[in-house]
Amino acid sequence: MNNNTIYRLFPEPVFKYKLGNFQKLNEELSEYIYKLKEEDKEGLKKSNKGGWHSKYFELGIKDSIQHKFTVEIQKNILDVFKNFGWKTSNVPITINEMWAIINKNNDFNVLHSHPNSYLSAAYYVKAPKNCGKFEIECPNIAKLNSFPKIENPNDLNVRIISIDISEGDLLIFPSYLPHKVAQNLSGQDRIVISFNVGIK
Repeated sequence: MNNNTIYRLFPEPVFKYKLGNFQKLNEELSEYIYKLKEEDKEGLKKSNKGGWHSKYFELGIKDSIQHKFTVEIQKNILDVFKNFGWKTSNVPITINEMWAIINKNNDFNVLHSHPNSYLSAAYYVKAPKNCGKFEIECPNIAKLNSFPKIENPNDLNVRIISIDISEGDLLIFPSYLPHKVAQNLSGQDRIVISFNVGIK
């Protein structure tokens, strides 16, 4: 009898939530984001290849849709901190910055990470079918550069994981995880809000 143990060590988590009443929330967020695009048609060039990247949202405006959104997601951020076993009482957890990306047909985002933050996130305002999966690469560089031929794909040899997303989904993950967005093949806009979380 083969008596062996496999320790699956150092897991890399991505937390996925579905926001309640996301349809109404997304209508207002979409309106706000398209207004930002109208005011700043060029946008920023970051990880986006094609597509439009907004400047950072003004989060301090009370009763604005972006402020309502930050209030809505506070419980999810807190839940991630608790799952990690991090201290939350009397800790000034803060959203460092928040922005939107609109990917049109054929647009995508190259591999990147978010330095100087603990957590990063992606929230899906508009996500038609085939609009581009969220993809995470293994952060262990050795696993990406040196390996035998893979015969049976499994969780011990996987190098890239694609996550299906839909409207109202909120993904929260460690900021150091390398991630990218697959090409939008939907023929429609894909709208995502991203943000970083730190401690003041």
